[in-house]
Amino acid sequence: MTDDSEERLHFRSDDSGALPHWTEPPTGDIPRFEREVSEAAPVVDPTGEIDIWAAFAAEPEPEPADAPTTVQERLVEPDWDSRPLFGDVEERREPARISIGTDPTGETPLRSGPRSAPVPRERKAPAPTGRTGRNLPLAVTAALVIAAVFLGALQWRPAAVVAFVAGGLGMAAVEFFGRVTEKGYRPATVAGLVACVTAPIAAYWVGESGLLLVLVFAFLASAIGFLGAPSVQSAPMPNTAITMLGIVWIGGLGSYVALLAGMSAQGGVLSDVGTDTLVIAIVAVVANDVGALFVGSGIGRTPLRPWISPNKSVEGLVGGTVFTFLAIILVGLQSDTWNDLDEWLLLGVVISVMAPLGDLVESMFKRNLDVKDFGTLVPGHGGLLDRFDALLFALPSTYYLLRVLEPWT
Repeated sequence: MTDDSEERLHFRSDDSGALPHWTEPPTGDIPRFEREVSEAAPVVDPTGEIDIWAAFAAEPEPEPADAPTTVQERLVEPDWDSRPLFGDVEERREPARISIGTDPTGETPLRSGPRSAPVPRERKAPAPTGRTGRNLPLAVTAALVIAAVFLGALQWRPAAVVAFVAGGLGMAAVEFFGRVTEKGYRPATVAGLVACVTAPIAAYWVGESGLLLVLVFAFLASAIGFLGAPSVQSAPMPNTAITMLGIVWIGGLGSYVALLAGMSAQGGVLSDVGTDTLVIAIVAVVANDVGALFVGSGIGRTPLRPWISPNKSVEGLVGGTVFTFLAIILVGLQSDTWNDLDEWLLLGVVISVMAPLGDLVESMFKRNLDVKDFGTLVPGHGGLLDRFDALLFALPSTYYLLRVLEPWT
């Protein structure tokens, strides 16, 4: 049914007359057009001619509220069945999307095809390659020099051992706080350094309660120090946490050397207990590291924790354990404190478990910070913290095993 109120174009028969028959030759005249409006007068321009473009100059009707607002949302649906001509295929193709360059809103560049989030590919850690990345002659020389200095201090007096350890922990703390500062943290460096140096001295002088006292005051100094920050943008919570991580990890665990040395400083029947235990534990940890290094580099094929360190293997862990037991038995034969096979086995189990854990934890922290080493102080090893990471876990365990077993009895 036709709506007579709509505008329409027509030929005026009174001006142009009837249309000629198709067989007659053309006249060359051009027919005149006008717009007829049934309920409104035609629009006439100043020259008296009918304005045939007035309808196109009118304001467009507003789009509905649910109309698409971006070019990506204006789907072009095909007006034919997109199924193939042959075969019964039930799934239909996704509607195509308009792609003409840039989204008019300036938010997202247009892409042809359906939008989908990129799926990251999982990276598989490489298998152990057998390469350690160390300069072995240089590393062995540096280790022998450190061992000679430590044994000299041990033979002189326990207080010299504490001084040696306090200086070493202070340098390791400098490495740690310097590295985390490079990575964007803002630790309470002064409080951390003071705590790491004074912790072994307090442990040697007072005992375990002195170590606890240092940790408490270190936390108070770190947290209170951030009260003077201009705003919460100073990130007091993560920076206090990173400060305490360094204090507990380096100063707290490293102070167990001083606790063991303090047992020998008491004199009497305990005169050699602490020093004997220190020597056995350090030799066992070094043997564990050497065994894991040689066995892992030779036949290591099964990654232990590939996302932490691809070069650490299960075979290396087994090799380190074997070397640990052999070292404890050989040194224990010369000891007056650890002289029983059951005690050797228990000590071997503790060190074989805790030393690799200390190494893995340090590697995990380095992987998190995206650094190779914490320092470069020890040639061939990196920094002090890179060299003594296994001892930081093994010595506290050895100390409490000594207190429980009391092998000197």
